[in-house]
Amino acid sequence: MAQLILAIPICSLMVGIFLLRRPESAIEIQRRFYAKINWKIEPISMGMEIRNTRLMGLFLIILSLSVATYLIAKSKFG
Repeated sequence: MAQLILAIPICSLMVGIFLLRRPESAIEIQRRFYAKINWKIEPISMGMEIRNTRLMGLFLIILSLSVATYLIAKSKFG
């Protein structure tokens, strides 16, 4: 059970790395999803959207590492 709980921040870490390294792909995935539900989205400033996506990825990486460290310290992993 503890390994399953630790899998959540590990998956979040991978998503954060993806957002940080490939923000354009993340934006395109979001566009395609919204097109499927009949919405058209387009950022006003693509440069700002890419920057914000990278910042979200960095925040997610930091948060995921913090949660994983806490879980390892409080469990039987360490």
